[in-house]
Amino acid sequence: MNLGAFSISLAVKDIEASRAFYQKFGFEVFGGDASQNWLILKNGGAVIGLFQGMFERNMLTFNPGWDSEANELDSFTDVRELQRRLKELGVEFVTQADETTTGPASFVAVDPDGNPILVDQHV
Repeated sequence: MNLGAFSISLAVKDIEASRAFYQKFGFEVFGGDASQNWLILKNGGAVIGLFQGMFERNMLTFNPGWDSEANELDSFTDVRELQRRLKELGVEFVTQADETTTGPASFVAVDPDGNPILVDQHV
């Protein structure tokens, strides 16, 4: 099961303070918009999303259809197919992708320790 590009999405209190902190570790802004309270930072293959006021908790994020550079892949497993497979395995969801649609969609599951997992397809 290929889930796509991986990053950690951090729920931050002050996006500029967090950006400055992670830049000290060599992360550079890769995408996002600080005026909208979100930034994507990258250091080599490591990707961190900073989100101020958007999420209650930090979460694992997977992006089907993207590689680690946010380039669209020619072939990938659609988020709705991933959701169907996980349902068959007994995974429960907090939110679900509408299986009657195509294109961008997402779902959220929570692991046994309460960690949210966002599978967010942008293509």
